[in-house]
Amino acid sequence: MGKDAGKPRGKMSSYAYFVQTCREEHKKKHPEASVNFAEFSKKCSERWKTMSGKEKGKFEDLAKLDKVRYDNEMQNYVPAKGGKKKKYKDPNAPKRPPSAFFIFCSAFRPKVKTEYPGLTIGEVAKRLGEMWNGTPSEDKQPYEKKASKLKEKYEKDVALYRQKTKGGPAAAGKAPAKVEKKPQEDDDDDDDDDEEEEDDYDDDDE
Repeated sequence: MGKDAGKPRGKMSSYAYFVQTCREEHKKKHPEASVNFAEFSKKCSERWKTMSGKEKGKFEDLAKLDKVRYDNEMQNYVPAKGGKKKKYKDPNAPKRPPSAFFIFCSAFRPKVKTEYPGLTIGEVAKRLGEMWNGTPSEDKQPYEKKASKLKEKYEKDVALYRQKTKGGPAAAGKAPAKVEKKPQEDDDDDDDDDEEEEDDYDDDDE
């Protein structure tokens, strides 16, 4: 299937903007030279790691602006015939709560970053995963209880949200028990979105 020419351009990350700037600088300095992509990428990565938060700030601002542009364009995007439109999430809809593991990560990520300042984002995540796997079950309980409470609240919020936006099962005269059950069934349907939404949560943490 051909590419949909009308589809909005994907949003760029702060690092992608940085690499783009590096390419432009390299072209100005060496307009005739060909670029060894692997070597160039390695140099960009090394330079990015040594940059301060302030230096990265302008690229992060560009990424935030591009995300706003992308979200706005996706709201108005209608896929070409036969194309599949990515489900757009209502920003007013209840946000899926973090898992016990992600709550644990939020608590310990600053400590890991302080103890191991040279680690990349991926390496920090790996380290946190190892810490979680090595945590005794009884020590995981506070995080699991918090995650459970957040999930209960989320399910109630989803039920209320559906009633407001679609008239919901309650408005149709069905038993309240069905209203509570509906979000749980949807959780199964939305499993494909878990990774994406947990990534959103993780990104907000960075």
